[in-house]
Amino acid sequence: MASAGFYPIESHAIRFGRDGEWYSDGERITNPRIARLFSRCVRRAAQGGYELRMGDERAPLEVEDTPFVVRQVEGDPRGFSVVLNDDTREHLDPGTLRSGPDHALYCRVKAGEYEARLLRPAYYTLARWVRAAANGRFALEVGGRVFRIDPR
Repeated sequence: MASAGFYPIESHAIRFGRDGEWYSDGERITNPRIARLFSRCVRRAAQGGYELRMGDERAPLEVEDTPFVVRQVEGDPRGFSVVLNDDTREHLDPGTLRSGPDHALYCRVKAGEYEARLLRPAYYTLARWVRAAANGRFALEVGGRVFRIDPR
């Protein structure tokens, strides 16, 4: 079914993986337009968790880590922006950076409503400016201010 490129959302188990990929019934969705559409339709479910909301249709969504991922980081220590899996571009709020297991980096997106995991290319771009801080922690200097990267 995934190779056909069409997914009636109410009849499949849909999952957004830690790797930033979409899956339907365990099979990776390879159609980039479907993946982008799904990324744009993620919402918090009233009963908790997440769902895909497309018009009047709603489908439960399994999220392995975060409902969004940062695919790309742009900028420099004067200011950074991030590109998300839904192809939106946002200002990175360095005060929201957190470190997680395996040294993964996370930040808040969508006006702080959601958390996003930085994928490796984004992580390595930003890591060029991350410095060691006190107590074995790390920090990022942006716009002349130092922001600690605390544990998630």
